[in-house]
Amino acid sequence: MTTPSPVPAGGRTKVLLVDDHDLIRKGLRHAFERDRQFEVVGEAATAAEAVRQAGALQPDVVIMDLRLPDGSGLEATRALRKNSATMGIVVLTMYAGDDQLFGALEAGASAFVPKTAPADEVVAAARHAASAPSAFTAADLAEAMKRRLAPQGPQLSPREGQVLRLLADGMSVAGIAKQLFVSESTAKTHISKLYEKLGAANRAQALMTALRLGLLEAPDAPKF
Repeated sequence: MTTPSPVPAGGRTKVLLVDDHDLIRKGLRHAFERDRQFEVVGEAATAAEAVRQAGALQPDVVIMDLRLPDGSGLEATRALRKNSATMGIVVLTMYAGDDQLFGALEAGASAFVPKTAPADEVVAAARHAASAPSAFTAADLAEAMKRRLAPQGPQLSPREGQVLRLLADGMSVAGIAKQLFVSESTAKTHISKLYEKLGAANRAQALMTALRLGLLEAPDAPKF
């Protein structure tokens, strides 16, 4: 049997629940009321009501749904963070993609939790938010960061990079073959693979795409 958490010496952590679904708010209320650290002091079903109640009730933590009838929970989060640097804000959403996660981080949230997570994870996120409102946490944060920092666009081999630069210098197939000490047939194969990776049908398209993707510096303007 689980031992109830003791009431903190400074009093319970006040929580405001924001979600437009009554059933979800009831479930969250039940989860928080099982933990003696927390006290649910209010509920809101819209972004405007959330901001108003947060100002009136001064909760320690706000559990914020991402999609609300009158606007985005991220906009409400920005408004709350602008008004308070110490309020914990947990973004709770059914749409738990990288864009939503980083949107919550940039809006000033303290934590990001998908609605598919167990209720205990929401309570744990609220505990974190109350103690460290400015330290963002999310279960998938490390992997999301890896995905965001991963190189975008086609990845060229060193040889394909050489071919691209020689094409940008205006060299012919014969010139590229001579420069790389390969046959013209091999040079054509490298060029063909390069075009395929860039989704280009000719030199002009390949060079313009490479410039757009940052694979060529602007001073190396294509010499058509």
